Amino acid sequence: MEITDDKLLRIALITSLIGIIGLIIFTPTIEVKEVEIKDINRGMIDEEVKISCVVQDISQSSSKSSYFLTINDGTGQMPLIIFESQAAEIQSNNFDINDFKDKKVEVVGKITEYNSQLELILSSGDSLKIAS
Repeated sequence: MEITDDKLLRIALITSLIGIIGLIIFTPTIEVKEVEIKDINRGMIDEEVKISCVVQDISQSSSKSSYFLTINDGTGQMPLIIFESQAAEIQSNNFDINDFKDKKVEVVGKITEYNSQLELILSSGDSLKIAS
């Protein structure tokens, strides 16, 4: 059997379509892993996680563009960083960042390290929600 350019093109097209259909089917079932702060370690850097916690403290950067929240889930605490674009998105949803203080929230973010300290960077403005 001779493989021609036409046959190779058809095989590539069919394989691509199967892959795209697979992504469409399985993407909604992928969930962010929910963790406790005590379980977060350096091996998890660049992973996206979900934490149910309470916002203990809120401060702003010197430029007033970013926010630094201290979150605590009862097993530990860590900083949550909200950059200007996410803060603007939260405020466009009629929330003020200070409304989250002392509230139980669910947060989705990426674990990073800064100055040898692990921290969580908010994924998007929709990734910080008051838990019901």
